[in-house]
This record gives sequence, structure tokens and C-alpha cells, in this order.
Amino acid sequence: MKFLTALAFLVTPAFADVPVLNVLTYDSFTADWGPGPAIAKGFEATCACKVNYIAAGDGGAILSRLKMEGEKSEADVVVGLDTSLMEAARATGLFAPVTAQPNTLPVPFADPDFQPFDWGWFAFVHLKTLKNPPHNFKELAASNLKVVIEDPRSSTPGLGLVMWVKAAYGDQAGAIWKDLADNIVTVTPSWDEAYGLFLKGEADMVLSYTTSPAYHLIAEKDDTKTAALFDEGHYLQVEVAGKLKAAKQPALADQFLAYLAGDAAQSVLPTTNWMYPAKTPAAGLPAGFETLIQPTKSLLLSPAEAEAARGPAIEEWQAALAK
Repeated sequence: MKFLTALAFLVTPAFADVPVLNVLTYDSFTADWGPGPAIAKGFEATCACKVNYIAAGDGGAILSRLKMEGEKSEADVVVGLDTSLMEAARATGLFAPVTAQPNTLPVPFADPDFQPFDWGWFAFVHLKTLKNPPHNFKELAASNLKVVIEDPRSSTPGLGLVMWVKAAYGDQAGAIWKDLADNIVTVTPSWDEAYGLFLKGEADMVLSYTTSPAYHLIAEKDDTKTAALFDEGHYLQVEVAGKLKAAKQPALADQFLAYLAGDAAQSVLPTTNWMYPAKTPAAGLPAGFETLIQPTKSLLLSPAEAEAARGPAIEEWQAALAK
């Protein structure tokens, strides 16, 4: 017993000296099947540190938590905001500048406070057996197809959808929503609830991503699903990471952001987050991604434009669905 006590005395300080990097992110990032565990393991092998994830719902929940905690936040790094939330996050004054990292996004992207780590096109996913899938929002509205979408007030895909309609139709967005209202079976608080209803056969289409069929193909060997290619273009979700000014581990935060932009972490994202990596790894994308639809037009409002449009776009959506 004395030997064990002495050994514990000798070992404990060594563990106590290991620095901890706190990363605020969304729930699915930290899940066993998400990218978080593999990225943490890879980074820890390079940093002689420990990564501690703080999960907070989705991107909107992350922003709400940051606003509530302010400079008292335990986080050093934030992973999981997107361009629709960036300006509101920047306005908190909590973020420090980041070092720019190269990316291969389909549109130019550079920001002093945030770096992209993955991206995807929003799309309506459906079974390949669906007859006459729509080629744009107007065709969808004119059809008898039933769709499930997510709430833009609680879901980043839902917010992405109202931004998609706004970017594609501008002042006519409200009219598009009025025409779409009778196609919408239900509005769910989150993506997983919406996608689950689609998988149960309760809707013809669901708002998701062009990459969603890759999950079914690669993970489930299921080739029955695809996404509708819209000729207005497809809106991008660009997910970003940033460093907090009050970070207790600023050097480790910089190292983590650099690691997140490198091949090791970027290679993990396609088959865990089921998104495109911000920078295509040297080895390319996993087999199966070449089967996905490829939009020829990418839509993306700047962070400032998205922040200005967010309130009015949600109000147009609410007004149309309330009738």
C-alpha cells in the first residue's frame, strides 16, 4: 500500500502538468461516429496535451452559449459556426484573429477571424425511384411532392434553406415560400428529426446535403438515394473554426487550428461529418463521392449580407407557413 501511494505521488503531478485544450463544438462533432474523437487523438499525438470537447447542440446553440458566457467561457477554440452566424459571432468581440489557411472551396473564402474546416451544398434528398424530381423551387412548389424541412430558428440547415431561397430569389423569396407552403409536411427542430421522417417514408424529399447519399452508399452499401439538382444553384454551408481572445491555451489553440486545416484532420471529415473538407487532401476524396451530384452554381451570401438577411428571411418564411 505504501508503495502504491508513493507511486501515485510520483505519477500524479506528471498528469496534472498536461495542458488541456477546451474546444466548444456541436453534439455530432463529438459523437463516437463523428470526426471529433479521431481529430482529438491525432492532435494529442502531436501536442503532448489533452483535448476536451464541450458539446452545445448545433451552431446556433454554440453562438447562444458564447453570448451568455462571454469572456468567462472555458473554451479556447470554437468549431462549428457557419457563415450565416459568423457576423453575429464576430460582433461579440470574443474572437481573436486567425492565421489564414489554404482551402479548395468552390467560392473564394478568406476571413480574419474564422477559418473554414468543411463545407457542403444544401439539397433535397430523395429516393432514385422518385418520378420527375424537381429542377428548381418553382417546380417543387408546382408539384404534389411532400417535403420535410428544418426550423431556421433552431437548425443551421433550416437557416441555410431560407438563405438559399433568399439568395436565389431576393425580393421574390416571400412569394416562393407561399407557393411552397402546401408541399411542407412538417418543420422539425433539427436535421436528424427531419431526416428520420424521410427515412420512415413520411415525405418524398428532405432538406439535407448533396453529400448525404454518400453516407448511405459508403456506410450502408445503399445506392437508392440521391439529391435533386436545382438550376437556381445550391447554397453553401461553410463551417468555420475560431480562437477566443480569452483562451487560456492560446498557443495550443493556434496549433489545433493548423492541425484542423491539415491533411490528417481533413481526411477524417468526409466519412464522419459527411461533408467536403475545406482543403481536398492529397489522397483525394473517398470512393463514392464521385457519384454525387455536382452543382455548377454555388450560392453564398457574405457573412455581413447573411446577418442582414437572416431576420427578414425568417419572417418571410414564418408569414408564408402561418397561412
